[in-house]
Amino acid sequence: MLLTELLHPGILEALAGAGHGARVLLADGHYPASTATGERARTVHLNLAPGLLDVTTVLDVLLRALPVESAHVMVPPEGEPEPPAIAEYRSMLAPVPVDTLGRFEFYDAARSPDLALAIVTADTRTYANLLLTIGVRAEGTWKTP
Repeated sequence: MLLTELLHPGILEALAGAGHGARVLLADGHYPASTATGERARTVHLNLAPGLLDVTTVLDVLLRALPVESAHVMVPPEGEPEPPAIAEYRSMLAPVPVDTLGRFEFYDAARSPDLALAIVTADTRTYANLLLTIGVRAEGTWKTP
């Protein structure tokens, strides 16, 4: 029995194999996960039905399971308003820096060999994609037997 809230075996396995600097993609339901992810990344599909599980819910659980060093969001073309999901992510991730990338720049970043895990959600919001970079555990948080 695990003490963590994160129980998904595939996600746990991918995170256990990832380290500092590895990336985790939280993809909305519109994201082309079969073509815009790193070839070594493990893909976990949590998209059972539209809207049933969104990026925000997955992020909430992940933030209690791993340190985040930085993040990137996908933004719409210039001149279009920033989607509400991005403000939500900035708030949840503060003080972690959240940088913006255009759609195709974001796809390129997600195709990086550093992508360890892609989690596909059923988020119906547009531009709700998030790319996390794993940080390091704070000193003093390691327990010895």
